[in-house]
Amino acid sequence: MSVDSETVVAGRLRAAGCVFAEDEARLLLAAAATPAELETLTARRIAGEPLEQVLGWAGFRGLRIHVEPGVFVPRRRTELLVEEAVRLAPARPVAVDLCCGSGALGAALAAELDLAELYAADLDPAAVRCARRNVPGAVFAGDLYAALPDGLRGRVDLLVVNVPYVPTEAVALMPPEARLHEPQLALDGGADGLDIARRVIAGAPAWLAPGGHLLIETSERQAPALVRAATGAGLVPRVATSDELDATALVARRGRGLGGS
Repeated sequence: MSVDSETVVAGRLRAAGCVFAEDEARLLLAAAATPAELETLTARRIAGEPLEQVLGWAGFRGLRIHVEPGVFVPRRRTELLVEEAVRLAPARPVAVDLCCGSGALGAALAAELDLAELYAADLDPAAVRCARRNVPGAVFAGDLYAALPDGLRGRVDLLVVNVPYVPTEAVALMPPEARLHEPQLALDGGADGLDIARRVIAGAPAWLAPGGHLLIETSERQAPALVRAATGAGLVPRVATSDELDATALVARRGRGLGGS
């Protein structure tokens, strides 16, 4: 397809409100095998579907992560969890990607670390199906820790979790791309956005290995409440941030001894 096609598609995208119309047009042209397919992809994007779902992939830590329609799209800010996990990882760690969505975190950890074992889990069947294409490890369907094999208890070195943390009332204020095309259960974190995060923190000590780390994406405003929750669970917490990624995360360590230190 020609440069003229790119110009036409970019014009249509720009008219629909796409800020990066030229970049998106190039990606759509590269993804389309025929003019008819290009028209279908362009129409989906103009209708408001996330670009990543239209293309079938999202970029994450240099990887192409397979993304299906209706599945949560991995955000660049979530890369902070990978940065912290890689820095903290012991030799040959056992890793779990909980609330895995597409499995971007698990895929990135596998690409950057020599993992002994890798597991992922999500409650959404569509996400589980998608993650099984991305994660080079076992992917389970179920509610948080209930989805994991019991033999993992006390052995997890890196527990990375991108929980839903948008307060219920704020979901309606999210961009239509997220609000209309991603599952509610991947966005809605309850009244203050921390319902799922608190459950993850409460259960983490039983699953972490001595010295293992829990890493949860959150917001700057919510971080102090998660620090209190982690302290109450007997973990040693700190808050990690990245100005470049506009990201905040709770990093909480299980102590190596009975005293938690």
